[in-house]
Amino acid sequence: MISLSGRTAVVFGVANKRSIAWAIAQKLQSAGAKLVITYQNERLALEAKDLIAALPGAEAFQCDVSQDAEIEKLFTQLKERYGKIHTLVHSVAYAPPDELKNDFLFTSREGFRVAHDISVYSLIAVTRAAAPLMEDGGSVMTLTYYGAEKVVPRYNVMGVAKAALEATVRYLAADVGAKKIRVNAISAGPIKTLAARGIAHFSDMLKSQAERAPLKRNVEVDEVGSAALFLASDLSSGITGETIYVDCGYNIMGF
Repeated sequence: MISLSGRTAVVFGVANKRSIAWAIAQKLQSAGAKLVITYQNERLALEAKDLIAALPGAEAFQCDVSQDAEIEKLFTQLKERYGKIHTLVHSVAYAPPDELKNDFLFTSREGFRVAHDISVYSLIAVTRAAAPLMEDGGSVMTLTYYGAEKVVPRYNVMGVAKAALEATVRYLAADVGAKKIRVNAISAGPIKTLAARGIAHFSDMLKSQAERAPLKRNVEVDEVGSAALFLASDLSSGITGETIYVDCGYNIMGF
């Protein structure tokens, strides 16, 4: 049994109880980690506090990852409250809804900027802020998707952002490896989350995945949580800069 007793984990991106970040938070907490959940703004504060009520000992802090001042404030608070952190989970991605409706050819300049700022640059920003608190080394992980490699209809600019995110994982891993900090990505198969609702024909994506994946089914959110627990633990001590697929094998298939 994996134990994270005595360790502190910070989870960005818990939107609701159907989110991947929520499944990860539950896994980390069940393994004994002290849990920090962040929420974007005051509007989402109440929902975040309702969620952590189900996670004994967890605490919630506000942080809009598009604002450097809020990131700095958060990690100052975490240093004062916990001293050290050991795991950082970045489950944050966003593109303006219209960018996922039209052809990729019509991606707007602003939509491209927003998608990369929130979905990619935020990983750099929070890792930079977290690194000084990972005095004993640590594990940083983010969430990606196969649309980073292959064209997924209507995934559009998010696919390009996820490709940039996976490259960012490798560059960050090279930068912080000497500090015994590992940086990896989990590429999860399609899961019915709030964010997934914004993707056109998402139900078709689920059907196609289940038909073509070697395991002949869609991945469960709990399975993604288990992969995150592995990456947070010492069992993955020799793994960094990698994209780990948790998609029932779909990514290995040609057709």
